[in-house]
Amino acid sequence: MMHKSIEIDEKIFQDAVKFYGTVFNLPPLASKIYSYLLFDCEKVGIAFDEFVEVLSASKSSVSTSISLLLNAELIVDHNKMDERKRYFFINDEYKKIRLEKIVQKLQDEIKLLDDLNNFKKNKEDDYNERLEVYKAILNKNIQNIQESINKL
Repeated sequence: MMHKSIEIDEKIFQDAVKFYGTVFNLPPLASKIYSYLLFDCEKVGIAFDEFVEVLSASKSSVSTSISLLLNAELIVDHNKMDERKRYFFINDEYKKIRLEKIVQKLQDEIKLLDDLNNFKKNKEDDYNERLEVYKAILNKNIQNIQESINKL
């Protein structure tokens, strides 16, 4: 039996699985793999076989989940010089990617609100005023997040 190369806290792990599953819209196993990698504080990298062993999952399920995480740019993989094995790591750019996705969602919402408003025949002043206030809040958040992204 293989030993774990990292130490995890079960409660934090479960909280992370739930949180990142929701935030990144990940299936359960992908969320577990991502959350497990969060505990790789020393950046040793986790090999494929360790996920299979520790998460008691089939190789094909782990493979599918890893592909999904790689495609979403949430994780990266590296081969160590003298080994064939691939090791997986959290993508250090993930914070930036996450914030960029939030900005995109806010921009999408503004566009949708504009499209709906342009479609409406009867324009109520009260509704338009509330809509403009809401859009101003969204735009301010976009601006704040983009400034934060530039600092990362």
